[in-house]
Amino acid sequence: MNRKDTLRALLTDRDRSTLPPGNSPDLGPADHSSDHPKRTHIRAGAVGAMGRSLGQIAGAAEQAKALIEAGDTVVELDTDVIENSFIRDRLERDATSHHELLELIRERGQQVPILVRPHPEKPGRYQVAYGHRRVRALAELGRRVRAVVKPLSDEELVVAQGQENSVRTDLSYIERGLFAVALEDRGFERATIMSALNVEKTQLSRLISITRVITPEVATSIGPAPKAGRPRWTALAERLTGKDIQAELSTLLAEPAFREADSDQRFVRLFNALAPKKTKKAPKTTLWRDPDGRRVVAIERTPQRVTIMVDQKHAPEFGEFLVARLPEIYAAFNRRGEE
Repeated sequence: MNRKDTLRALLTDRDRSTLPPGNSPDLGPADHSSDHPKRTHIRAGAVGAMGRSLGQIAGAAEQAKALIEAGDTVVELDTDVIENSFIRDRLERDATSHHELLELIRERGQQVPILVRPHPEKPGRYQVAYGHRRVRALAELGRRVRAVVKPLSDEELVVAQGQENSVRTDLSYIERGLFAVALEDRGFERATIMSALNVEKTQLSRLISITRVITPEVATSIGPAPKAGRPRWTALAERLTGKDIQAELSTLLAEPAFREADSDQRFVRLFNALAPKKTKKAPKTTLWRDPDGRRVVAIERTPQRVTIMVDQKHAPEFGEFLVARLPEIYAAFNRRGEE
C-alpha cells in the first residue's frame, strides 16, 4: 500500500465490510448531535502526517470515538478467536497493574473497544492492533470483547498499535526501542516506524542504536523499568559497549536476588554492577642509598602522600635521628623562600 493511504482506513469509510458471523448488532452508534464533535476527515498525506493526526487524539477512548464517528461498528468477539499482534510491544508488567485493570473491567465493564483486523492467514480469527491488556483481562473474566474490526495492512496495524501506546505514553523507553527494532528487523521502513512511535528521524536512530547495544536478552531480563528513561538506558548501553562481559552478565542475570527484584530494581542492580571499576594505582617507589650503596630509605609517592621508610637493618639509628630532626627540617622548609 502506498504510504499516502496508510491509516486512512482507521478514520474513513475505506473498505466497508460486513460484520463477522456471530457478532451482536451495533453496540455503540455514533451520536451526531450538536453536543458532539463533527467527524474529522484526514487529508491524504505521508504516513508521518497520518501518524501525527492520530497522535492528536487524546487517549484510547477518543480513538475509539473517532472510529465510531467514521462509521465503524463496535462488535462483540470471543476472546479465543483473538490473537496478539505479530509485533510484541510490551515486556512483562507487574501483577498489580493487571489486577487493577481486571477489577476496573469487572466493576464497570469494558468502556473502550479494542481495534482488531481479520487474521490474514487464519479465517475466522482476528489480530489485535491495540487493546492486548483488555483482551487478557476479559479472557480471565470469561467475557466477550467489544471491538472494531478493520481490514488493516501490516503497515496500518503497526502504526495504529504504536500510535495508541504513544498517545497514552504507556510504553517505557526500552519497550519503545524493542518495538522499533522488531519493526525494522521485519523490513518496515523508517518512515513507518517513525509514525508508529511518533518520533523524529534522529530520535528513532538513537533509540534503535541504544536498543541494539542493550540486546533483547538483557532488556527482557530487566523488564520495562519505567523509571529508567533515555539518559539511564544510554548510560547502560555505554557500559555494555566494547566489553567482553558475557560470562559476568549471564551470572548476574541468573542470580535469585536479581530475578526476584522488580523491574526498576533489576535495572539499578545491573547498572551498578557494570560501573567502571576503580583501580588503585600502585605507588611509585624510589630507593635512596648511602655512600656505601646500601638501601637505607625507600620513598613511596602517591597523589595523596609521600611515605619515607627507613631500613632498620642497614641504618638502625637513622630513623630515630630523622624523627628527632623533623622540627629543624620543617623550620628550614618554611625559611626556604627567605634565603
